Amino acid sequence: MAALKGYGLCSMDSALQFPCPRRFDGYKRRSSKCVSPKAAVVPNFHLPMRSLEVKNRTNTDDIKSLRVITAIKTPYLPDGRFDLESYDDLVNIQIQNGAEGVIVGGTTGEGQLMSWDEHIMLIGHTVNCFGASIKVIGNTGSNSTREAIHATEQGFAVGMHAALHINPYYGKTSIEGLIAHFQSVLHMGPTIIYNVPGRTGQDIPPRAIFKLSQNTNLAGVKECVGNKRVEEYTDNGIVVWSGNDDECHDSRWDYGATGVISVTSNLVPGLMRKLMFEGRNSSLNSKLLPLMAWLFHEPNPIGINTALAQLGVSRPVFRLPYVPLPLSKRLEFVKLVKEIGREHFVGEKDVQALDDDDFILIGRY
Repeated sequence: MAALKGYGLCSMDSALQFPCPRRFDGYKRRSSKCVSPKAAVVPNFHLPMRSLEVKNRTNTDDIKSLRVITAIKTPYLPDGRFDLESYDDLVNIQIQNGAEGVIVGGTTGEGQLMSWDEHIMLIGHTVNCFGASIKVIGNTGSNSTREAIHATEQGFAVGMHAALHINPYYGKTSIEGLIAHFQSVLHMGPTIIYNVPGRTGQDIPPRAIFKLSQNTNLAGVKECVGNKRVEEYTDNGIVVWSGNDDECHDSRWDYGATGVISVTSNLVPGLMRKLMFEGRNSSLNSKLLPLMAWLFHEPNPIGINTALAQLGVSRPVFRLPYVPLPLSKRLEFVKLVKEIGREHFVGEKDVQALDDDDFILIGRY
């Protein structure tokens, strides 16, 4: 019983008990229920963590104009903690090669494997170090509306320029529920909605986006359904970024997309900028398609993690459940780098095919 008291639990004979109304012999008892004090019931108690300071806030139009946004990789130390030195180098390379924004803690950055403390810390670190040079878009979405609200409040409090929000996955919800979920966070600041049915198990239909577009904080949509959907949005004045690297060239130049939120730009940011800024370039697109196919041979971020390790840009450390691509694919990557040109890739070391024993797989961190 002493142990229970240590956890704030009391026995029935303890002096510390929640009081119930005292019963008197002469009182006719109509109900045996304890009545809570009315003062304990406070409707609409939650108040958002809202700041009235606006001088350093990002205008939604500043987000809408971005053409190359990198879904940045999160490197790890051998014990599984963030390798901030490698991370900073990688972000600096993005800035030097013309990327205009980074998604922090997205699918590629393995936000799904982070605690919220890690997540918000990394967003704040990125803003603190690079916020003057590149737009920092924090992935603060969740399948729990409560968590999405809390994380987004924290993300904007530490200075992120915009939020990325996915629709509730696994449990899913109705279309009306989707709209209510996004409306609960849109008022906080510039927001990109991310539609990737292959991961969430549920498409966000255009009618939901059209309804949400009435809020001026909706910067646009990261769309993975395909270019016909991209065209439907752009025809109706909604900003779209292609979420599929292998479609982004056509999406940009044939279907009206503003740009791309890219995994490939982790590796070749300069070439991805050229693809988005310098007009239709079918030759360059064809040159990059085999690399893009290689990156997505297994679910992202397995390919990008393997590639950056082989380029010597990040340590070969994987947080499980992700594991490196097999040796045959690692050898294929070496060949791709040589065909495209090592000078176009991030890092300064020669590309190498790592052995299985070179990788560190971590389950608890």
